[in-house]
This record gives sequence, C-alpha cells and structure tokens, in this order.
Amino acid sequence: MEHPAHPEVTFHHAPGGDETVKRIIKTTVILSVITLIELALGFWIYFMHKSPDYSHGFVLFLKGVIVILSLAKAFYIVGVFMHLGDEIRNLIMTIVVPLLLFVWFIAAFLWDGDSWKNLRNTHGKTKPATEQQQVEPAAKKPGGVE
Repeated sequence: MEHPAHPEVTFHHAPGGDETVKRIIKTTVILSVITLIELALGFWIYFMHKSPDYSHGFVLFLKGVIVILSLAKAFYIVGVFMHLGDEIRNLIMTIVVPLLLFVWFIAAFLWDGDSWKNLRNTHGKTKPATEQQQVEPAAKKPGGVE
C-alpha cells in the first residue's frame, strides 16, 4: 500500500548534509556582518554626539541606514529561519503586502498627527504650553457660596 498523502504535498527532508551546513554558515556570516555594520554605525553616532559641532542631518542619515539594515536583516531572518523564502511567490506576497500596508498606515498617521498638531498650534486658538498662562482657580468662600 502506498503512502496515503499525495506526493506533491509530501516531501522528505534530508537530515543534514553539505548543503545544509553551507546554508547555515552563509546565513551566520551575512547576519553577523550586518550586525557589525549596525554596531559600528551606532558607535559612530555615539561618538559624534560628544563633538560640540556635529551635523544633525548626517546623524539622521546614519540612523536611517541603521533602520534599513535592520529591516533587511529581519526579512532575511524571516526568509531563512521561518522558511518563507522557500514558499511560492503568491504566499509570500500574501504576507508581505499587508505588512507593508500596515507599516505605511502607521507612518501616515504619525505624519498626519504631527502635521495636525503643528497646524493647530500655529493657526488655531491654542498656544504651545510654554505660552499659555497658568490661571489658578479662585479660592472658595466657606459655606460653598461665591
């Protein structure tokens, strides 16, 4: 009697071998190199902050590079360790596209909220907290009558 599962659904994994060891070493080296680059950039930013005249734009650029490297490392981890890289393209897109839309959704709301806050403070009736006058409540008379 044959195996009850369909052959296109069932496949056998090899317990190991040269191919698996090479993939593990390659993954370890790639993730280690990206991590070392991130650490070097982080220390560079740390020591730049000690300088009295550092470029805020350059520090922001370095932070952006660190975020991009972290995202690349996260996608690589998901692709290798969670085996998403071995799946068919449609399944990958089913997972990645909603994730990217969710990240865009968060970024758009943060941008819009900051814009609304700034417009409200400059064109609305409210003033920033530093310009608002502190009004103390009037002292009540005994007996609750004012």
